[in-house]
Amino acid sequence: MNIIHSDPSIIVINKPAGLPVLPDGWEPGAPYLLKMLEMQFASPTVGTGQGIWVVHRLDKITSGVMVFALNADAHRSLSLQFEHHETHKVYHALVQGNPKWDEHTARHPLRVNVGHKHRTAIDHNKGKPSVTHFRVLERFASAALVEATPETGRTHQVRAHASALGYPLLADILYGADKSAVIQRPALHAFSLQFKHPASGEIVDFQAPYPADFSAALRSLKTPARNLPISDSNVS
Repeated sequence: MNIIHSDPSIIVINKPAGLPVLPDGWEPGAPYLLKMLEMQFASPTVGTGQGIWVVHRLDKITSGVMVFALNADAHRSLSLQFEHHETHKVYHALVQGNPKWDEHTARHPLRVNVGHKHRTAIDHNKGKPSVTHFRVLERFASAALVEATPETGRTHQVRAHASALGYPLLADILYGADKSAVIQRPALHAFSLQFKHPASGEIVDFQAPYPADFSAALRSLKTPARNLPISDSNVS
């Protein structure tokens, strides 16, 4: 477990991709993040995990920074901050295609859990207001590294908005991307998280370095000889 920070009130981790935060209904026996944290922070005297509270989520496929509360007061404080959009979250993503803009704000209303694939869909009638600010950080031949800063916290918001703009995340087949030759999961990483510390009241900002697969994808895209084949459809 990659612990970025811990104190008596919070634990901040760099979540690995492929690990759900809570038990997966499709794989009830599979490992999940909360259980692993409880095991790691178990009391050596009584053998039981101390209280660990989930205050926000990341998709199973998403890597990056997450905060957990270690007591009820911290949980209450953090939950209210997320509920009132007082936290500041920044994601980094690799998108398929090269955006025609340097900065763009997506405001498509989103409705979650649509259809048998449980997608988040653009729905101008029943969707909830949703806002994501995008900024291009680096361009490649057929892809780009972008920063995504959501104002709201809808399920799959960054993925759905990127797709709606015509630039789905690399390997995000659920939202219209091709299979990728450079990364095997939707290329999304929760890069930083800023919030008010529940005990001290100070503004704290934590960053999570890229995981190996995201870094490898970046290196591949930066290599001229491998710039073009970002999807399996381009590989002979």
